[in-house]
Formats: sequence, structure tokens, C-alpha cells
Amino acid sequence: MKISVKAPAKINLALDVLHKRDDGFHEVEMIMTTVDLADRVDLIELNEDSIAVEVSEGFVPNDERNLAYQAADVLKKRFQIKKGVSIYISKKIPVAAGLAGGSSDAAATLRGLNLLWNLELSDHELAEIGAEIGSDVSFCVYGGTALATGRGEIIKQIESPPPCWVVLAKPPIGVSTAEVYRKLNIDKAKESGVQPMLQAINEQNFDDICEHLSNDLESVTFKLHPEVKRIKEQMKRFGAEGVLMSGSGPTVFGLVKKESRVHRVYNGLRGFCGDVYAVRLISQGHPC
Repeated sequence: MKISVKAPAKINLALDVLHKRDDGFHEVEMIMTTVDLADRVDLIELNEDSIAVEVSEGFVPNDERNLAYQAADVLKKRFQIKKGVSIYISKKIPVAAGLAGGSSDAAATLRGLNLLWNLELSDHELAEIGAEIGSDVSFCVYGGTALATGRGEIIKQIESPPPCWVVLAKPPIGVSTAEVYRKLNIDKAKESGVQPMLQAINEQNFDDICEHLSNDLESVTFKLHPEVKRIKEQMKRFGAEGVLMSGSGPTVFGLVKKESRVHRVYNGLRGFCGDVYAVRLISQGHPC
């Protein structure tokens, strides 16, 4: 039996870093939403007790370092599954881009194996398991739009923003999330970026959503990698209404209301950035 599961990318509309926790993680408040740029995860049950991972991109690990492998391993051990699984990941989401590609692959694996192995787990139960694998996996189990708190694993689903286009641009660099957090100077007096974003989404006000895009990690990544800041400036210049770096970067996204303007932004960025995508917001969560 074979099951194919879509694993969409996410962007951060708002990201507040509150403080460093005793466990070494940072306490955050984030609003995340999924976009229609997705990997595909194919799962085939094996009679032998093993996990095999194959990835379309050769530089992505196919062993226990892979989050999809870890997802399968956690389920096998927790529910004493004696059968194995072959996992094939067709990558479309850029790697190490701030778009949660690996986390989404893990979440898709959890959702798919829940069906393949007839575990009958709820999304909430899958999300709790996902939190053991990575902070973004819980959100990726649900999809749609959500407020994420804790270290990012406590998920409250909210209404999605009004439909719009999203242009994504990733420069050919990698960003260390750990280094960005390590160099972040947390300002306890700063205003929340999450609260005005929640209000803008609640009111379905596209202009206010663009106005209140915020990311506490952006300034750190800009200092480490000035080319990310240049992409943001170019995206604004080409006409995107709201522009922000996603996660710890280096991908920058632009929100665009009209399709006619999307082509201008997309084509302008293609001139100096290899990985550019024009996609839509996904308004709903996953069907399974």
C-alpha cells in the first residue's frame, strides 16, 4: 500500500522572541501560515522491520538525521510497529531556507503513517509527538494559520489571512538558526508584533497585515548576511505590498494582492536570485 502526502512550506507573519528559557530554547510567539509550495512524501509499507529514506535532492540526509526518518522511528517505537516503511521525499521547498521544509516532511510522515498503520491518532496527538522531533513540526501537522507559543510547539489555530499571492526569494546561502538566536539581543521593552497582526487577520485587513509584518530575528540575519536585506529592499522596490524574512532566513517573502503585480515582482527578482517562487496562501489546514 502506498500513501502520498503533501508537505507545504510555512512563512512567519510575525515572530516575537520573548526570553531565553531554562532548557536552552527561546520562548516565542509566532503567527505562521502555510503556502502552496510543497514537498511530496510517498510512504510504502515494508514487511521487514526497517526505515528507508530516499530524497530527490542528494545533499539532504537520508538517515536518522532526516526529520521524516525520526518521525517514522518515533511512531514505530511508541506503538511497537513491527513492519517498516519506505519514505520517498520529492523536494520542492528549498533546504535550510526558513520555510520549515524538513519539519513539514516530518509532519507529513506522521500524518501518512497514521493512516498507513491505522493508528487512529488525532491531530493533537500527532502534534504532541511532532514536538519531540522539532519545534515547527507541531504547526506543520495542522497547517493553515496558527498562533504558536512556547518554543513554537503550542499551537492555536486561527483564521487565515485573506487570499493573496506570495513571492518567495532565497539567496544561495545557508543560515544557522542557532547562531542567529545566539546573537539576538532580546529587548524586553519592545512592542509585540504578534498582537497587531492577530487584529489585522481578525479584521481581514490586507493592508494592515502588510503593515504589521514583523520578525525579531531579521536584524540579526541582515548583519550576518547583508544580501538578505538587499533582497528585501528589491522586493519592496518591485512592488510587493508587504515584505519580511521568514524564520531565521534567508528566504524573504512578499505579499501581493493583484496577480498582475506578481509577475513584475517575480521577474524582477529572477534577475539576481536563483530560487524565486510565486505561490498562494493556503487558507485551510490539512484534510487528513
